[in-house]
Amino acid sequence: MAIKRMDHTTIVVEDLPAAIAFFTALGMALEGQTSVEGDMVDRLCGLEGTQADIAMMRTPDGDGRVELTKYHHPALVTVEPAIAPPNTLGLRQIMFAVEDIDDTVARMREHGAELLGEMVQYGDAYRLCYLRGPAGIIVALAEEFF
Repeated sequence: MAIKRMDHTTIVVEDLPAAIAFFTALGMALEGQTSVEGDMVDRLCGLEGTQADIAMMRTPDGDGRVELTKYHHPALVTVEPAIAPPNTLGLRQIMFAVEDIDDTVARMREHGAELLGEMVQYGDAYRLCYLRGPAGIIVALAEEFF
């Protein structure tokens, strides 16, 4: 049996309103918000006493979604280093195709994003950059030339 599609990626954040504002400025739409707790959530997560707020963000084409989750209980767990570099093992980045990378970077800086390195051109296909986003994640941007 094959995978039907990738449904979403989850990012655990400390400040849910700030994360919503960040991804809204990036061009995503807030699809919905909810609070979750109880036995089903505990069994799913393998945690006890889970209480969390969730915001689902959707890309403009409707095909991609990012779930932003703020846990109230149990307490958040941090991993060292909290602001991991791109070569750290595990999930490091999420990439979005954008129409105007310069405009997008300028808008994202207003929401606390920092350019990790430089904006670079990859052959004749893309302009690329890495930004540091909510919860220390790397948000990669790609402006396509084709």
